Amino acid sequence: MRVAFVADRTIQHDSPSESAERLDHLARLLSERGHEVVVCCSQWWDGDVDEFEHDGIEYVAVTDDPGDWKFPVRVPGVLHEVDADVVHAFADPPSHAAAARVGALGDTAFVAECYEVPERGGFSDRCLRFAAGGGPLVVPARTVRTALMEAGVPEDRLHVLGNPVEMDLVRETDPGDGGDIVYSRRLDEDANLESLLLALAEFREFDWSATIIGDGPERDGYERQVRDLRIQDRVEFVGEKTVRERIGLFKDAHVYVHTARRTTFATDLLRALAAGCVGIVEYHVQSSAHELVESEPRGFLATNDEEITEHLADAADLPREDVSERFAEYDEEAFLETYLDFYREGGAVE
Repeated sequence: MRVAFVADRTIQHDSPSESAERLDHLARLLSERGHEVVVCCSQWWDGDVDEFEHDGIEYVAVTDDPGDWKFPVRVPGVLHEVDADVVHAFADPPSHAAAARVGALGDTAFVAECYEVPERGGFSDRCLRFAAGGGPLVVPARTVRTALMEAGVPEDRLHVLGNPVEMDLVRETDPGDGGDIVYSRRLDEDANLESLLLALAEFREFDWSATIIGDGPERDGYERQVRDLRIQDRVEFVGEKTVRERIGLFKDAHVYVHTARRTTFATDLLRALAAGCVGIVEYHVQSSAHELVESEPRGFLATNDEEITEHLADAADLPREDVSERFAEYDEEAFLETYLDFYREGGAVE
């Protein structure tokens, strides 16, 4: 089938969002399965051409630059020219998904997606409700679903589908050389790494080492805090790592700790759980990470750094695991098949 994605920004634009990463992941899976994939977006390639092919995926320019107010105005016409079997629109902002539904009128299957909690308001809420009227509206976590229900989107139109985990990669990757405790995230103002560092300082009487994966504007401050807490001989900052490298470090670790204040979907936490880690999550209202450990037998939920310390001790009593097949339900294949079911239910034929 021919699938047209509608999204202003892609991973090729500067500072790609998690929403753009999810689109790219799904587009690659569809292309590898043999489907035609077209991404209707703002132009990111050089030259005075409206269409560009990259790694087997066709990109069509709706506007010259991201954030252009004309994007939703032009979407219906672009979709008419693309002539796809499926229109899959990302509601970032919601007006783009509403415009895509207009362009998909007729016998074209339609799926909307809202990755992050959108800005609320009368117009945005109406756009979300209109987009959901054309087909399923997919969200990555219950926290996003709750926000859309508050915007008036009917619950039966909302479908929770988390990010996928690369189970084959988890199974085949050898353990890396890292710490017993691992943290992985961009080190920005929402990272909240200090909660883990304070817990580790209280945990100093035990024999442990920790690996911090990620980079960002707050890294220097966190490295300074590690020195102030006098745990610098046990904590290593290793910077950015590829997915394979991160999974290797997760397989070598015993505990993965997630403390970020804001997380739409904790993909690295999921990878770590699949790689056999015990998961400890500090609860925050604007994070969905707790959803992955609420019913997980090797997961703990904390509300402060004192509880993180307690759960680190609890985790030490649990045996190590290599690969946790409980998380195979999040595999890329299952992720792709769920979307294909949505497309088929909308009338698209493979």
